[in-house]
Order: sequence, then C-alpha cells, then structure tokens
Amino acid sequence: MRRKNRSIALIRLTTGAGLLLAGCGGKTTPKEPVAISIWNYYNGSQLDAFNEQVDLFNETVGKEEGIIVTGYSQGSVSDLQTNVMNAINGKVGAEEVPNIFAAYADTAYEIDQMGQAVDLSAYLTEEQKEKYISSYLEEGDFDGAGSIKIFPIAKSTELFLLNETDWQKFADATGAKYEDFSTMEGLLETAQKYYEWTDSLTEEPNDGKAFFGRDAMANYALIGGMQLGCEIFASRDGETVINFDHDTMRKLWDYYYVPYVKGYFASSGRFRSDDIRIGNIISFVGSSSGATFFPDKVAKDEEEYDISMSVFPSPAFAGGEKYAVQQGAGMVVTKKSEEEIQASVKFLLWFTDPKQNIDFSLGSGYMPVTKDANSMEAIRESGKELSETMEDVLQAAFTTVQENHLYTPKAFKNGVEARNVLEYCMTDIASADREVVVGRLAEGMSLEEAAEEFVSDEYFEDWYQKTLEKLTY
Repeated sequence: MRRKNRSIALIRLTTGAGLLLAGCGGKTTPKEPVAISIWNYYNGSQLDAFNEQVDLFNETVGKEEGIIVTGYSQGSVSDLQTNVMNAINGKVGAEEVPNIFAAYADTAYEIDQMGQAVDLSAYLTEEQKEKYISSYLEEGDFDGAGSIKIFPIAKSTELFLLNETDWQKFADATGAKYEDFSTMEGLLETAQKYYEWTDSLTEEPNDGKAFFGRDAMANYALIGGMQLGCEIFASRDGETVINFDHDTMRKLWDYYYVPYVKGYFASSGRFRSDDIRIGNIISFVGSSSGATFFPDKVAKDEEEYDISMSVFPSPAFAGGEKYAVQQGAGMVVTKKSEEEIQASVKFLLWFTDPKQNIDFSLGSGYMPVTKDANSMEAIRESGKELSETMEDVLQAAFTTVQENHLYTPKAFKNGVEARNVLEYCMTDIASADREVVVGRLAEGMSLEEAAEEFVSDEYFEDWYQKTLEKLTY
C-alpha cells in the first residue's frame, strides 16, 4: 500500500500562505513549486528512515527552493517493478509515471531501452561524480560511455545472521565454534552436525532441525560462481554470454540442494527471517539491509522465547576468489520536464550528502554511497546514536566491502527473466524433493535411503540440462 509523505500538507500550506502574502504586497507571484514523486519498495524501519529524510528536505532545502518531494512505498520490489511498467506503458488504471523510482539494474536497463531513463551524467560535475564509490556509479553505465542511468543512494551486501541464543545451546553441547561456518565447506559440516545433534534430543528418529537458510538464491549462484572462477552472465564485446559451467554448477548444487533435501538447510517463509521467527532455522545469509528485520524472539506453536542476533561475513568457498555481492536498488529519474529533472537531481544529491546518507544508513541498515561516508569512522564521527546491533551489522558490511571484489552482473536484455531462472531453479526442486524425503522417512526409510535418488549423478545431470535450456532458450 502506498504511503504519502506526511509533510506534504504542511509544505503546501506554507507555500500557499507565501503566495497570498506576496500578492497582498503587490510583488510578482512566485512560480508554482516543483512537485517530485518518488516510488520505492521500502517497508518498516527502512520506510520510516526514508520518509524522515524526505520530510527534512521538504522543510529545509525544498521549502527554500520551491521543491516538494512526495514518497510512495509500492510494497515490494516486484510490486514496484510492475507498477512502474504499467505506468510507462499507459495501462488502464495505472498512475502517472513517477519522477524517480527505485530500481535494480535489470529493471533500469529495460526502462532505458524504452527511452524513459534520464542519463544523469550531464547533470553532475566531475567533482560531484568523484565523491561516489566508482563501482556504484558504473552499475548504471549501460552503454560503457560513462552514462549514469541509476543514481546510487544506498547499498548493501550479504551477511551471515545467527540466532545466537540457540547457537549457544548447540555450541555448549558440541564444542562448535564460529569459525566452523566461515566457509561453505564448514557451513555444510556444521549444518549436518546441528541436524544430528537436534535429532539426538528426541526419541523420534530423523526429526533433526535445519541449521541454515538463504535469501536471494540468484546471488548464491552468481557470487558462488565468481568465487569458483565462473561468471555465469559474462559480458563480452558488449554482449552477454551465458556461461553455465557444468562443474561450477555441480559444486553449487552439492552445497545447497543436497543439504536441503537431507534436512540440513530449509526455507518456508517468504524470507529467511520468517524461518528464524518460527524456529525453522537458526542462521541464514541475507542482505545486510535486511538485518533490521531479524526477529527478537522465536514463536513456534505454544513455545515463545527471546533471542539475540550475531553477525558474521557470508561464508565463501574455501580457496576461492574474494567476491561479494554489490546490491541495493538505486534511483532512476524519468524523462519529465527539465525543471522536474533538475529538481530530482537536487534532491538525490542532497539525500546522498554524507550527513543525510549516514542518517538513512543508521535507520535502514544500508551503507552510504559516498567515499567520505563509507566507513565506520565516518559513522561514529557523525555523532549519531548507534545501537549495538546496527554497529555490528554495518561493521560486518564495511569489512565485506573492503576485503572483497564487489560484483553485480551487467544488465542485459531479458536479464530479469534469466536472473529468475537462477533464483528458482534450485529452490523449487529442493523444496519439492525434500517433501518426498520427509514422506519416505515417515514410512521408516533411513535418511540415506530416502535421499539416495536425489543425490545421484543422474538426477543432477537431468536438472542441469533442463536449467541450461531455460537459460539459453
């Protein structure tokens, strides 16, 4: 549901009063204020943090320069994407195209191909461009000529988030240590031990609990591929080539699908924070910005208890290349009047000034996008109050950024569809096959017998060929 920025009525009233006074004094009536609409996908604390900055702009710079910004949440990323496309295509019932909307690279690329995205490079000085982390600006350079079709306002990466309360029970009983899950190989071993330990706590056989889950499976494939030396969506001579390497995909399969069907990994809610909340898992890899949604208690059936969160870098394949995901939607400015475009740029520059951007970062879990603001030192020097949890999240996120090559694939035609193949090709089949395994366990089979069919070479080969066909169709 869209939320109208609460400061608009106040600003309009103030502006209107100014117009009346100017008229009574015989002066020339000022021009009408420029109204700018922004569509985003923020919810919860992230939406509150964004709206606070919009309000502040309207009450200060906007009031002084006659710019009124209105923010609307469209609900989810997919809802936002659908609504933007409906507006641009003039679909019956759709609203007017916004001045600015949040978008990931593939969606922004599609809008740019329709001729609706403004190249902001001409609106920024070289000095202004230099203030931003270069890889963030390059994400919106679709033609390789220095264009800026996506304006970065906040970024995130992936972290490993742990239910510390339940982990300690496991660690105390088994001697498990944090470093055990620092690699993908160690994570798999730890998850198996956790399943076996929880299974041993009851007389019922094969009722062990899953240790781990993952958000954004496409990131797992893309970043895991880069760590293993394979760029799945490779850009060559301006064209995108699908590189669905067999051996790379087998390793990714073995470190997600196989432990999933055996019950070591799990997913059931829309996000893995939902699975933490119901006690389905005790850890997951997800967006650093999503850490703000980590629950403070587990509530399952009639059992409810408080939990705390610990934060760690995302596990990587041992001996692999140092890669981590660069994510977080930027803002696309649409082709409106020149006056509206300039007003949009003014707001975006103001929003990403270190002071405002740090404020938004502390409220949302995102990282600032300018060089001057992109460190814990800058965060602390801002004088803003920083919770222990947020400090842990941002520290881990900054460490990840500093110690890895940040990667996001270049946008390309049908990129959204290709990414969706990676997002669901492994999770859908893993979920369905796990249900079969659970049924077989209930019939008295051992775990090895129940999962034997699904962990075979033949089963992987069938999946691999079918997925490759979807990607190259």
